[in-house]
Amino acid sequence: MAYVPGVALLVALVAGCSAGSDADDPDADSKPGSPTVTAAPPGKYRTLPESCRAVPRSTLKDLLPGAAQLPEDQQEKVYEGTATVTYDTDRKVGCRWKSDVPDASRNLSIDFERVVSYDPSVSDDDRAREVYATKQEAAALPAPGGATPSETPDGPASSSPGGKPAGSPSGTPSATPSGEPSGSTTGTDPDEDLRPRLLDELGDAAFLDDALTRAGSTAQHRTVSVVFRTSNVIVTVQYTEQPARVTEVPDSRELQEKAQALARKLAETLSE
Repeated sequence: MAYVPGVALLVALVAGCSAGSDADDPDADSKPGSPTVTAAPPGKYRTLPESCRAVPRSTLKDLLPGAAQLPEDQQEKVYEGTATVTYDTDRKVGCRWKSDVPDASRNLSIDFERVVSYDPSVSDDDRAREVYATKQEAAALPAPGGATPSETPDGPASSSPGGKPAGSPSGTPSATPSGEPSGSTTGTDPDEDLRPRLLDELGDAAFLDDALTRAGSTAQHRTVSVVFRTSNVIVTVQYTEQPARVTEVPDSRELQEKAQALARKLAETLSE
């Protein structure tokens, strides 16, 4: 058969193109059985509630009893609340209320934080667990054996030593949470634990802190904080009372019950 230079060159070019076609195939270098990386699922919540409208008027009247004694126009101003200054209302919002009357003042604040993970391999929920665990660790809740519990991805667990003295809320080494001297049982239920602690059946994880402090010669004020996480949203409720008399001590039980009741209402609202 006669040798045709043009035909031979054409065959060589076709063969070269066929051999190099795999270089343009994105799957050509994939190894058999190599895992496929998929983005972590987003959190349940994409928006946050309007914070200053998140608490019903009836609840505000109960938490800020002194406001009912004010003139109507001042009452309205108290119940409207003051929104927290924030630069991204999709990520964090809050509201504050304050009631000042001659015998005592009460302050209420709520904050909503929507946690978003910018790492495609970490879900919003997992990132929210980390943020919540940091808050719980900062509270240094007391635990049996002096351990400080903190939330892990599998749930609450003891992780570090150095918790607060058992039987005392934060900032009160010499008093019980009810504000009575150590050893006194007057007006308290000895079976009721009012120490800072983890809370059950509130969101995915929750804890309560209770701090009694005095600034200079002023009356003691007590702040009860309830923090809970539900999916990728973390909610903080802070409820403070400061009596006008230096000798009076705010009662833990009342403040804790009301702060927890509000936190549970907010959790239900988020779940709707």
